[in-house]
Amino acid sequence: MPAPYEIRAGGDARNKKQSMADLKLRRLNELNSRLKEDLERPRIKVSEASMSLIQYCQNTRDFMVPSLWGQVDKREDPYAPQQPNGCCTVM
Repeated sequence: MPAPYEIRAGGDARNKKQSMADLKLRRLNELNSRLKEDLERPRIKVSEASMSLIQYCQNTRDFMVPSLWGQVDKREDPYAPQQPNGCCTVM
């Protein structure tokens, strides 16, 4: 006569713990690779970046700030309304 209850080997719990450990290891490895990529990214000092931005703003004409750059000719203004003889028509 067989026993009414079977004794489990406990392999299911052990496999679950192993898979959780593998998942944690994979996440740590992914985090480690992202941090290494961050370290390899070229960096510049804030003072250099701000000076570069200031020079760009002073040398690049911005059509959206006419008080600083003056009125813009309609032919030069990329934000001006399109001519009625444009390529597209809305019906």
